[in-house]
Amino acid sequence: MNSGSSTTSPPRMTPDSSESSDSGYGEKEHGYDDQEEGYELQDRRRARGRHDDVDEEKGYGQSDDEEESDEYLHLQHQPQTPKPRTRPKKELYTPEEERAVVKKFDRRLVIFVSLLYLLAFLDRSNIGNARIAGMDEDLQPDPPRDGWYEWALTAFYIAYIVFEWMSLLWRIIPAHIYVAVLVFSWGVAASLQAVAVNYPMLIFLRTLLGIGEAGFTGVPFYLSFFFKRHELAFRTAIFISAAPLATSFASSLAWVILKLAAGSPIAPWRLLFLIEGFPSILVAGLAWHIIPDSPQTAHYLTTREKKVARLRLQAEKEASATPDTAEKSNLHNIFAALTDPVAWGTSLIIFFTNLAFSSLPVFLPTILRAMGHDSITSQALAAPPYLASFLIVLATAHVSDSIRSRGALIIFHALFSMAGYTVLAFSNSILHLDAGSRLRYLAVYPAAIGFFNVVVLTIAWNINNQKGTTRQGAGFALMQVVGQVGPVIATRLYPDREAPFYTNGMKVCAGAMGIVAVLAMGLRWYMRRLNERMDREEQEQGRDQEGEALVAGTRGVKKEGFRYML
Repeated sequence: MNSGSSTTSPPRMTPDSSESSDSGYGEKEHGYDDQEEGYELQDRRRARGRHDDVDEEKGYGQSDDEEESDEYLHLQHQPQTPKPRTRPKKELYTPEEERAVVKKFDRRLVIFVSLLYLLAFLDRSNIGNARIAGMDEDLQPDPPRDGWYEWALTAFYIAYIVFEWMSLLWRIIPAHIYVAVLVFSWGVAASLQAVAVNYPMLIFLRTLLGIGEAGFTGVPFYLSFFFKRHELAFRTAIFISAAPLATSFASSLAWVILKLAAGSPIAPWRLLFLIEGFPSILVAGLAWHIIPDSPQTAHYLTTREKKVARLRLQAEKEASATPDTAEKSNLHNIFAALTDPVAWGTSLIIFFTNLAFSSLPVFLPTILRAMGHDSITSQALAAPPYLASFLIVLATAHVSDSIRSRGALIIFHALFSMAGYTVLAFSNSILHLDAGSRLRYLAVYPAAIGFFNVVVLTIAWNINNQKGTTRQGAGFALMQVVGQVGPVIATRLYPDREAPFYTNGMKVCAGAMGIVAVLAMGLRWYMRRLNERMDREEQEQGRDQEGEALVAGTRGVKKEGFRYML
């Protein structure tokens, strides 16, 4: 042996040495317990080597038993410094580094996908503005037929449901390619609505639009590749809040177009489709260059920031990937998610919420015109409720992430929305209000604010409460398929014959939001029970591990597992 080994210091674990490489998002890393044990064995071998070297230099020849006895006595008289069995992962990077990474994702990623969703929702919902701008009169056959407009709305959502499986492709197709193709496809379909000559052609184009937008529903799942569970609601809120902002923008832009297109040779509704659809085609090229496939391919992160982006999610992934879920196949995890009461609970919440969420944006201009306002005034009055929704959604989501709770806020906003719809439903029969009453218009505010908040929080709730990315993807797909059946029904809630009060449609939405509140209460109670059971199981397991550790003379390591977010 080389006597110089006595001056060699024991290896020290550094943040950078803990990683085998930086290649690939989600790379499997070695556990810290195994690494620390390896370092401990190396230290003991070096200590043993140092004793052997000294003995050889002094000419002593000892038996193995004598050597072990001397080593034991030597170690007994050495001050023992206990080594931690694990190294806290927060030491692998600083809080400042983590905040810098999150801020970059917020500025570069979240805001951009929110812009894309704004364009998507704008192209989806501007048909309501186009209808009162003259579209219905131009596309109706002679003699006119009832139900054509409703079929144009229904066609979009049928395609949306049938192609909902495309939300699973986020894990298969590189995100920058997938998003660019989706945005370009719906931009072309939305723009071509401007040249529709009859309702069958418009229905065909709305079907293509639904196919293009169906795949984009996976964005909240995609954001979970970049953010922790408790960070997801606010980022999902920024994304989903583009919907009320888009509706507000569509109404404001429609008001401007109607004002400016009075003397134009192009019909105002055609100009509206063209102006609001063409930007999606232009932005598709930007999506190709801006959207990262994973934190490791985000060009705006440094090499160190890419490592931090991966490490900050590692502990959460390990906690959610319990031994059961880690050892089971993807197919088994998909089946587990599809039979999970939590996944079905959030899916039903989205189904009932979508009765309101998908109907009011496309019918509100018509409802406002039925209150006695002209087309231009109706476009203007449709904007403020959605602008208020946009601001309150962001505030609510921030509070939800801060308190790490979803259910209580979902219940509150569901009841808030139900109150607004109840006023609208009984404004004629019980309240005896005029069709153009100011109170009826003010009731639109809580109705819209409530269901927009429920949608945002429930999407985050669904993703938060599945163990592992495979189950998250399957649970999210289930929620989208079940939830998007709601809009098919929603397109039939406000037939022209029920104007100006649309009592039955308002009653359905009020009842739906009441059911949402009940479902959220039940789901929250159920998940609390599951958390309590997991707490008891972990306590029992912890006591067993402590006993084994005492027998072995080692220190047990307590690791907190997955818990449902209430």
